[in-house]
Amino acid sequence: MDTNPTALLLDLAARAQDLSDRKALQDLLATGHRAWCEGVADVRSGIDQETARLSDRQLAERCAAVGAPWEKGMTRSEAVSALVFATWDAAPAAMAYTELEERAARFGACLLGEEVL
Repeated sequence: MDTNPTALLLDLAARAQDLSDRKALQDLLATGHRAWCEGVADVRSGIDQETARLSDRQLAERCAAVGAPWEKGMTRSEAVSALVFATWDAAPAAMAYTELEERAARFGACLLGEEVL
């Protein structure tokens, strides 16, 4: 299996389209969740490097460009986090994970096991 989070999430979403077994979908979802977290971390790392040298005004412009405006009262760290999630949410890998989640949910699969629910 591919260790690149983007490739893995795209693969998992494609595999899920042919599944209706709750357990199999739950397994894909668990694997996908780990890849989603890795993808967010990768985006965070890149954005941390990119924004470290930006002024607050430049960061606010960068946030606004992706639809994550730096709102009144937000710290710089919160603005960077908003930028990270807005950037990640627009990525094909994040969209693939959403498709995987939706497919799994249609068959009763979720990240929490029945014993927790």
